[in-house]
Amino acid sequence: MRNASVAADVAVMTMQEQVNATPVPHKRLPWNKGKLTGSKPPLRPKYVWSIRTKLQIEGRARDLAMFNLPIDSKLRGCDVVAIRVEDVAAGGYTADRATVRQKNTGRPVRFELSEQTRQAINDYLKAVNKKLGEFLFVGRRDPQTT
Repeated sequence: MRNASVAADVAVMTMQEQVNATPVPHKRLPWNKGKLTGSKPPLRPKYVWSIRTKLQIEGRARDLAMFNLPIDSKLRGCDVVAIRVEDVAAGGYTADRATVRQKNTGRPVRFELSEQTRQAINDYLKAVNKKLGEFLFVGRRDPQTT
């Protein structure tokens, strides 16, 4: 009987110690430790050309158009996915210039599309048979989302 009470006292003491014990913080490193933070330098022209060439060779019309358009327009990603077909190709073919209203600032941004970008957008529009009023770029998984 005495052994049972001693065992119970030990169990209670360890429970109280666990309750009163302060948690030991884990030493977890931040995900960006040692990485470059802040604004990044822009892509160099040789990298831009290599990415364009790779996308052209692979026949990825959507990705090529989605890569070229922000470079010409200098728009944010949220503004690029909000572009509709009539914003860049009102008459069925891509226009030389386009105007898009930015979401964050509300200001209209007018930009010129390079020949390479116009060709990429035309190829993409023909491949997916886009109509006026539709978003230019829709999600790959769910066609209803941008």
